[in-house]
Amino acid sequence: MKKIMLVCSAGMSTSLLVTKMKKAADGQNIEIEIFAVSEADSKNRDDVDIILLGPQVRFLLGSMKSRMEPKGIPVAVIDSIKYGTMDGKAVLEDALKLIDENIK
Repeated sequence: MKKIMLVCSAGMSTSLLVTKMKKAADGQNIEIEIFAVSEADSKNRDDVDIILLGPQVRFLLGSMKSRMEPKGIPVAVIDSIKYGTMDGKAVLEDALKLIDENIK
């Protein structure tokens, strides 16, 4: 099962997006674990397939990439429009595409 971790300032603003992503995954019969954590809690997690940063913490991209990509974990910033409209289906599709690209 694939795991997607969303990171935001406090781990709360991404909770609605997580719900919408899970609903989109369920609708496509995709078995996946999706959860949100705060910036502080993200430092102790490397048991995921991808890390998606909320637009408000995009400043973490460089440090997260340098820490996670050597472990084979891609890191990306969620598109601002998709985040703002809480488009769980589109964010899920982006995440799955990045996971697949990283496997190749």
